[in-house]
Amino acid sequence: MGDYLRPASLEEALVALARPWTVLAGGTDFYPARVGRAIDESVLDISGIAALRGIRPVTGGWRIGATTTWSELIETPLPPLFDGLRQAAREVGGRQIQNAGTLAGNLCNASPAADGVPPLLALAADVELAGRNGTRRLPIAAFITGNRRTALAPDELLVAIHVPDPMRPARSAFRKLGARRYLVISIAMAGATLETEDNRVAAARVAVGACSAAAQRLPALEATLVGATIDRALGDRVDGAHLAPLSPIDDVRGSAAYRRDAVVTLLRRLLASLA
Repeated sequence: MGDYLRPASLEEALVALARPWTVLAGGTDFYPARVGRAIDESVLDISGIAALRGIRPVTGGWRIGATTTWSELIETPLPPLFDGLRQAAREVGGRQIQNAGTLAGNLCNASPAADGVPPLLALAADVELAGRNGTRRLPIAAFITGNRRTALAPDELLVAIHVPDPMRPARSAFRKLGARRYLVISIAMAGATLETEDNRVAAARVAVGACSAAAQRLPALEATLVGATIDRALGDRVDGAHLAPLSPIDDVRGSAAYRRDAVVTLLRRLLASLA
């Protein structure tokens, strides 16, 4: 059997990481992956570190603590910039999962179908990583390097997610396609953030998940949207050619061809909702 440690401070956790541990936050991915077998690895439970929880404004943006739960995100009064991320939060499992699961855990698990990743990509979010030698920050796209793979070093913890203030008024949204309405793994999903000026799109960030080893932004679609009038026809600008960064697979939830067709419809509906 391995050891179990629940530190009360970040410093204590980072000291512990001088040797190998499996980090536990909400446990909503950890425990299902170990059903039917004994837990024999050493577990570092960071859920008791108060400094890792909560959402607050900071200079230049917002800081989301690593162990902030989906329910806390849903219940926190936030500007329209966060609407897409909060919509995604309501799609993460049932209420029990939302009460326990954490935003950082969703990122560190790095599932291609992680609901939090597309809206965070669309928010241009960074992650803050802490180790005994200091901290560093990486964009979400650089942190998640593939299917279940991240740039997190063995002696580091993800301690916060940083969302920058947009240069102009901004709104965001999220849409997800599954085999049923709730409690389902995504077939495809998309998040978008639009910055607006004089009823036109001044900047756009659009990301798609569950259609690649890691969620991807769509630069060609983003460029197409800039300058467009914000009305119900905004979604009509989506074209299949915009999906070039994606590499969907065939699996039990859907074929690659179905995913590509579905993403076009999903994006059109998403952009129409933002208008």
